[in-house]
Amino acid sequence: MTNRRQLLQASMASAMAMAWPSAFSQAWPAKPINYLVAFPAGGTTDILARVVSQKLGAALGTTLVIENKGGAGGSVGSEIAARAPADGYNLLGGTISSHAINVSLYPKLGYDPIKSFTPVYLYGTNPVVLVVAANSPYKTLKDLLTAAKANPEKLSGASAGNGTSQHLAQELLAFKGGVKFTHVPYKGSAPAIQDVMSGQVDFMFDTTVVAGAHIQSGKLRALAVTSAKRLTDTLTDVPTVAESGWPGLQGFEVVSWQGLFAPAGTPKPIVDKLHGEILKIMQTPEMQERIKGLGMQPSTLTTDQISAFQKSEIDKWAQVIKAANIKVD
Repeated sequence: MTNRRQLLQASMASAMAMAWPSAFSQAWPAKPINYLVAFPAGGTTDILARVVSQKLGAALGTTLVIENKGGAGGSVGSEIAARAPADGYNLLGGTISSHAINVSLYPKLGYDPIKSFTPVYLYGTNPVVLVVAANSPYKTLKDLLTAAKANPEKLSGASAGNGTSQHLAQELLAFKGGVKFTHVPYKGSAPAIQDVMSGQVDFMFDTTVVAGAHIQSGKLRALAVTSAKRLTDTLTDVPTVAESGWPGLQGFEVVSWQGLFAPAGTPKPIVDKLHGEILKIMQTPEMQERIKGLGMQPSTLTTDQISAFQKSEIDKWAQVIKAANIKVD
């Protein structure tokens, strides 16, 4: 009798545990949802959060409250989000920096980009473009690499800061291309790209959002884009890095990206609901136009595909950071 009673109790407990996420998700959301942005206001991550939150809140019948917690390439805000309750009321806007690069840069990172989070949505990817001054002697990427090969560390490459995606794109090019550059870090893209245009620095990788206007004005020359294919919507005539024909650069690809995450353990029905609603929002003509206006290529990856993509990005940048011996304070 005792064994039967224990078996019945165990079965009931198991059934309740299985039913809990479904019941929980049906009552959700019953209050505002916190959307933490791991970067300062005004940037792409923040812009996406505000545009999506307004429409997502309407779809869910609630309000999304945005809070900016920038610092250390998104690490400060990400650590806060990782410790938040996994109850469906906490979300995080993260990027390639916070969820792929930082784990190899910061020895005491306060979160694990994989174990601490559940991916909800990948808004899109943003290829970067290699640019030089309009009067630069380098007409093609092959010209630049040939000069770098003949003069190790003589050519200088600017970036928005040490450990940024612009810096790592430069290091990946050097690593795979078998050359050496001198890295010149700045405090942001604006001063860096000004020095490229004036010829004080030889080249720079930057997003199409930042560099695009200067390319169109004729102040910068685009040598290559870092996407797997040419950017048919914008820089149609600019070849990819892989198209340079330089040994070791086959399959070269670097994209910045923007995503939405939830603390690990957030009920799957809620994650699925969020993903589905955002997918519908992002597929509207208005949002497609907005995303492309930010220089991004919209994504339709599933949550499982996002996880696989994120892991591949972590592995890629860990190799580059180790090979280049990149350190941050």
